[in-house]
Amino acid sequence: MTPATDQLPVVSREHGHGHVAEAVGGDLQHEKSALLRQPLAVWAVAVSSVFAFMGIGLVDPILPAIAQNLQASPAQVSLLFTSYFVITGVAMLITGVVSSRIGGKKTLLIGLALIIVFAALSGLSPTVGALVGFRAGWGLGNALFVATALAVIVGVASGGSSVAIVLYEAALGLGLSFGPLVGALLGGWYWRMPFFGTAILMVIAFAAIAVLLPESTVPEKKTRFRDPLLALTHKGLGLTSASGLLYYFGFFTVLSYVPFTLHMGEYGIGAVFFGWGVMVALFSAVFAPMIQRRIGSVKLLGGTLLVFALDLIALGVSAGFHNVGLIVIFTIAAGALIGTNNMLYTELAMEVSDSPRPVASAGYNFVRWIGGALAPFTAASVGAAFGSEWAFYLAAAVIVLALVVVVLGRNFFESHEPELVE
Repeated sequence: MTPATDQLPVVSREHGHGHVAEAVGGDLQHEKSALLRQPLAVWAVAVSSVFAFMGIGLVDPILPAIAQNLQASPAQVSLLFTSYFVITGVAMLITGVVSSRIGGKKTLLIGLALIIVFAALSGLSPTVGALVGFRAGWGLGNALFVATALAVIVGVASGGSSVAIVLYEAALGLGLSFGPLVGALLGGWYWRMPFFGTAILMVIAFAAIAVLLPESTVPEKKTRFRDPLLALTHKGLGLTSASGLLYYFGFFTVLSYVPFTLHMGEYGIGAVFFGWGVMVALFSAVFAPMIQRRIGSVKLLGGTLLVFALDLIALGVSAGFHNVGLIVIFTIAAGALIGTNNMLYTELAMEVSDSPRPVASAGYNFVRWIGGALAPFTAASVGAAFGSEWAFYLAAAVIVLALVVVVLGRNFFESHEPELVE
């Protein structure tokens, strides 16, 4: 797939550098101003996306409390992430099938309705097994909403797909930052309250989208179940997805396992992951796009993956010595790297293949969420068997593999990245 027409213009790097810088600089300025000049419908979907992504990190501060109150081990509690991500990933294959038949708005509303129901049921769970099951249903709703939200924002936002992706990743970062904070504030009162709080937020999101988002046109061409899988046979999307799977393993090792190494209460864990999430939001929406235009997507992605692997090793060493202060520092630092990588992987997945964006997004998300599903239980099991530091060492090794995939596909990825600012 050639770069979308709303991307930065492609100008030869061999001559006219001043014109390249002027043209790209003008487009960058346009993107910055366009971020704030969006229709109400875009803001409704973006804010709802914040609420949806809050559900991912919401349970972080209350993981120890859930283990204590439901008499479960860390590995059992980690299944809250595993069931959520497994269903989210598999359901990504049907999001296009559903939205191409009933439209984006109805798909978003169905996803939100499922989240409302299963978030409330999670708060009523009598056992950890029931909670794991209800989180799976929550993951189904999340898949329908999240995958469709990206396509809707890209379709409705003004300023082009690059602006839409920044908005989407900003929503992801804000959701990941406020999720632990809300989880801590409500969980400190009672560990079940974060689930009920999420249900209430989703009701607000449901009302906002129902009122503000216009009815979407149903595409003439219907997406088939196998289309996202066929899209993955494209070399560029296949490599992006493979690297994304490995990267998500490291990402969700941090999110799911660090709380068990902090030895803090709900408020302490919530504060740490709020700081982590703020870094995710700032780098995905502000700093990563700026640096990307200077050095290129592939160089930036390779560099951040390498530093992320080193950060995970540092987390392992800190956990081995039970140095909570250093664990906090390296966890928050990981937020900057994760925010940068999230933006880069999403942009690559949306632009690197010749498949329609919703289809490419579904295929990519199906694969990368497998990494998110594998990481929590694996990290908890390895940590229990060999020591907490080894969970992070394993994640670092997996991130190195993600870097190897990027290096192997370097030439292909570089042909799809935006023009640099000279």
